[in-house]
Amino acid sequence: MTKIDTRPYRVAPNQTVKLKHWPTAVTPLYSDKADYEAQLAGHIGRLSELQNLLYAHNRYALLLIFQAMDAAGKDGVIKHVMSGVNPQGCQVFSFKHPSAQELDHDFLWRTTQCLPERGRIGIFNRSYYEEVLIVRVHPEILAAQSLPKEAARAPKIWPERFESINHLERHLHVNGTRVVKFFLHMSKEEQRQRFLARLADPTKNWKFTADDLSEREHWPDYMKAYGEMLGATSSEHAPWYAVPADDKRNARLIVSQVILETLGALKMHYPEPGCTAAELAAIRKKLSRT
Repeated sequence: MTKIDTRPYRVAPNQTVKLKHWPTAVTPLYSDKADYEAQLAGHIGRLSELQNLLYAHNRYALLLIFQAMDAAGKDGVIKHVMSGVNPQGCQVFSFKHPSAQELDHDFLWRTTQCLPERGRIGIFNRSYYEEVLIVRVHPEILAAQSLPKEAARAPKIWPERFESINHLERHLHVNGTRVVKFFLHMSKEEQRQRFLARLADPTKNWKFTADDLSEREHWPDYMKAYGEMLGATSSEHAPWYAVPADDKRNARLIVSQVILETLGALKMHYPEPGCTAAELAAIRKKLSRT
């Protein structure tokens, strides 16, 4: 199985991130469609094996977080990369506009309830990071969160939220949940092409809303917010990967490789059987006669 070097996409802790200097496209990591499919199939097969081991070992959990601009391919990455995973051991949560109940709690409350159990994989399609992205680009959203005045003052609120997130992810790591975060980095031109493709396909018209176009007008603000967020919250124990996403196949191969490396680095083993070797031999012998 071809091993992809994922180091160029990992954001170093406390790194100053200016996304205009980070690529949205790189040389294809596959020679043709057949090679891509073979590589991805290999990754999926190995991921299935590691998921079984994760479940049996039952000491760790894995949380995968996906953030991106609209049409960057989050759903496609999750669908293709996780296609071989046992659904009993994996949960996907998509966080949209918070409910009234959620707004009456701190910004981490609603996602904390959805964290994966030991032995399982959790996927956040968008996450608590929305609170330092869309809320930062649209600060009027803070008014709906009923925060005390001293807690809602910009720009102080953003580094304080970064600190809260870092503390949470450190806590999760210490308690066995491995957190890996992916920013699918797509160019503005690629987004335009994907929006046009959606509009040209009647089966995909439902994916497009007027809000998508209005949010596109805030592209520079989002890139600034993403850059600050990546630099402030990537850590050794909960790294961010800025994945070039103009080529969907490349993005899927990079993401799947990172997941394999994360699970492969865990010291996992299958539990010892409840019977001795002699007892197992006797049971096999008995079963073979009946």
